[in-house]
Amino acid sequence: MTAPSRTNRALGAVIGSAVGDALGAPFEFGPEGAFSARFPKGAGGEMCGGGGWEPGEATDDTQMAVLVGESLLECGGMELPDVFRRFQRWAAAEPKDIGLQTEAVLGSGDPWDMAAALHFQVSQRAAGNGALMRAATSAVYFADAGCEATMDAARSLAALTHGDRAAWEGTAVFHELVRIALTGDDPLTAVPDTLDAVHPDHRERYAVVLAPDWHPDKATEFNGAVWPCLGSAVWALRTSSSYEDAVRAAIDLGGDTDTVAAVTGGLAGAVYGIGAVPERWTAALHVPLPGFGERVLGAAELTELALRLSEAGTRR
Repeated sequence: MTAPSRTNRALGAVIGSAVGDALGAPFEFGPEGAFSARFPKGAGGEMCGGGGWEPGEATDDTQMAVLVGESLLECGGMELPDVFRRFQRWAAAEPKDIGLQTEAVLGSGDPWDMAAALHFQVSQRAAGNGALMRAATSAVYFADAGCEATMDAARSLAALTHGDRAAWEGTAVFHELVRIALTGDDPLTAVPDTLDAVHPDHRERYAVVLAPDWHPDKATEFNGAVWPCLGSAVWALRTSSSYEDAVRAAIDLGGDTDTVAAVTGGLAGAVYGIGAVPERWTAALHVPLPGFGERVLGAAELTELALRLSEAGTRR
């Protein structure tokens, strides 16, 4: 079998993340194994909807990823005030789902470069997966910039809504693993070198959840936190041999299923390419954008976005 091209992998990362998000949404906060119990492998019908979501409807994870990607393209690079304004416009339109941390920061009225930090000073709780979940588009865009640049970009984007550096570092690790995958190399073998680039204060904790012998059952926090969310995605990739199996494993963990599957889908999509993402899953995929007219992006529009991000990043 011919290895996927870089473009094919970039499409896999962006669309694979969105598919994981939409597939996992109806099972959020449900029990372990609920997905496979309802849809044994080969039974089909998995884009079922439920929990307030239409079949194939992506959640805030993908909606925010699209906003990041469109900002990068329209601004010709990372303009953090612009990203923040887009987030605010979206949040003000009352999307179906928005993280408590993200909602508090975006609705605070504080300046873009202070809002997350000020919130963290008071709450001391900002290590959720709400920055990690939206990173597929930026990971593709910054991939050709190299390890240091892509990880720093991830940190800056994460810091818009999350004041805890733990959230920045998890997003940075995701960026780097996607970068490695887009080159055709194995991101799992790159984990040790990636950990070396993590801030020293956070390296040990990420080393635990990214270790080959770690299992989501060992998590000390709910998988809505950044550490077990990223760890679960890497575990799902490590213990499977296809995009489909990785995403199914992620959803079957229960809990924050849309985000764990979105992160898993981004990684697995970058590894296996868009050809590995089942068409029965992409066919129903759609991404509403509250606050931006009546726009709803389907698989075709997401494909165009991913292609532009990949091409623009290559030209940087």
